[in-house]
Amino acid sequence: MSYALLIVEPVGQRATRSAAEGQALYDSMLAFAAGLRERGILREAQSLLAQDQAVRVQVREGQSRLVDGPFAELKEMVGGFFLIDCETDAEALEIARACPAAQWCTVEVRKLGPCFM
Repeated sequence: MSYALLIVEPVGQRATRSAAEGQALYDSMLAFAAGLRERGILREAQSLLAQDQAVRVQVREGQSRLVDGPFAELKEMVGGFFLIDCETDAEALEIARACPAAQWCTVEVRKLGPCFM
């Protein structure tokens, strides 16, 4: 089964760290990803830039619209993800517990499947 581990972090948290502190945390995430890759369960992992660099696309009644930030005030943003394959929900949760980001963010575990389920 495939799972997405979404790294949900407080908006503005990154700005509270020095560059060295941020790099150290990022390096711990790279090492975590390397371990998942060695186990053969990592399909993809990516970090996302802060939401102030995002653009939202909406299509309503055939008209498209691009919406630049700032967006509605949010307390959290998705800062990255891991896409993994594992056998059980319990295994996915154990992997999420081992993720370094769980120490400073929330790791949301989502099973992949059709959106109508």
